Order: sequence, then structure tokens, then C-alpha cells
Amino acid sequence: MSQKYVKLLVATHKLYDFPKSDIYFPIEVGAALRESSLGYLRDDFGRNISNKNGSFCELTALYWAWQNSFAESVEYIGLVHYRRYFSGESDFGDIRILGEEKIKKLLSSYDIILPKKRNYYIESVYSHYKHAHHIEDIEMLKETIEEISPEYSDSFDKVMKQRSLYLYNMFIMSHYHFDSYCKWLFGILSMLENKIDISDRDDYQKRLFGFLGERLLNVWLQKNKLKVAEVSVVNLEGENLPKKGIDMIGRMISKKRRDS
Repeated sequence: MSQKYVKLLVATHKLYDFPKSDIYFPIEVGAALRESSLGYLRDDFGRNISNKNGSFCELTALYWAWQNSFAESVEYIGLVHYRRYFSGESDFGDIRILGEEKIKKLLSSYDIILPKKRNYYIESVYSHYKHAHHIEDIEMLKETIEEISPEYSDSFDKVMKQRSLYLYNMFIMSHYHFDSYCKWLFGILSMLENKIDISDRDDYQKRLFGFLGERLLNVWLQKNKLKVAEVSVVNLEGENLPKKGIDMIGRMISKKRRDS
């Protein structure tokens, strides 16, 4: 059997329509938390952190793929969401998503495919987190990086001062970079997990390791200087960016965190 060029995990927690393509692999995240199965790949067999999906979000799929050799048979691996895909040339219902040929073309010139950056304009990555989440998470993250990965400290500080960010934990990168990134990412998050008590937080704020994963991907990129191909994201359910902007300003004024 010839080696596959790319595998893209599609993180989902519910039944949904998925592309009829041999490069997209739906995976049920948080499968260990449910009695019934959706019938897709599951993130709860082999070495896994499926039962931590409430705080790690789609990163439980990433961990499963890394620990169970899902990417070893391919040149490139990626992660998208059941309702968010990279825009491209392949038909999927009423939208067009990234297909294998366009991926090959992009990765012949770039190291990684990422969503176009989200611009915050009026605040930094640090202040945005402060207004939306628990800022002590960022402070403990900084402390942890300085403790176990100090060579990334300058990159962390630079990212916190930026006014734009790659979001969603979505990417397509080589197996080599994927393995390197996951070793670094989960090493930091596993130590951080022992420092932060989330027992009293609401369900939204308990998702902190997913939120921090988004910031850490940016730190890793800043340090390793990968050449990025930015691609628009299409959302099957739509996304109200103006409302998000208004909500962000409201949180800045009221100093009240988002809770859903």
C-alpha cells in the first residue's frame, strides 16, 4: 500500500456531515465521557487523555494521534473541526474546502498551513486573555515555560505583546514538526495541569488548556520560524465576528469574563 500524503483529523463531539474524502478522518473527542459511540474514530483507546476533553478540548484528538502513531504513515498531518475547515478547491456541500492537491501545492513552498490570524486591533494577546479568561493561567504558563523550556521565554513574551493570533488549534504540518510540537506542547500542559485548580470554574472557563494551546502554537511558531501559509477558515454554521468584537469591548468595559 502506498504511503498517504496527508491525514486530517476532524474533531467532533456529535453526529455531523463530513467530507467524502480519504484525507479527512472524523474523530470523536471526549469519547471516554459518553456511554454510546458516534461510530467514528475515538480518542479513548491506546494512550489517551480523552477524559480530559472538558479542559483540553480538541487537543485530546491531537494527543491521541501523537501517542498512537496515527501520523507515522503520512508526510503531513492536520487538525480541523466538524464545523471549521480550511477554505480550498474541493466541494463540500455549499462550501469549498482544502483538498489534497492544494495542500501539496502549498506545502511545496511552506512549512505549515494555518488559519488567517485573528486581529484584536485594540488590545494585545495578553490583555485579550485577561478580559476573556483567568489571567493567572497566563502567569502560570509563563512561569512553567521559564522553568522547563526557558529557550521559549522570549518568544512567549513577544506573542503576548502581539495584537493578532492564530486560533482554533487548526494546522497542517509535517510528521516531523508534529512530533516535535506535541512533545513540547504536552510537556508544558501536563506540568501546568498540576498547578491550576479548575474545580470551581464554569464549563467554558474549564476549557483553559484548549485556550492555552492556541497561544502555545503561536509561541512555538515564533521560536522555530516556520514558514506559514495562511488560509481562510470556512464555518459551516457561520461566525458572527462583529458580535465577537462588540462582546470583547463589553468585557473590557465591564471587566466581566466570558462564561459561554
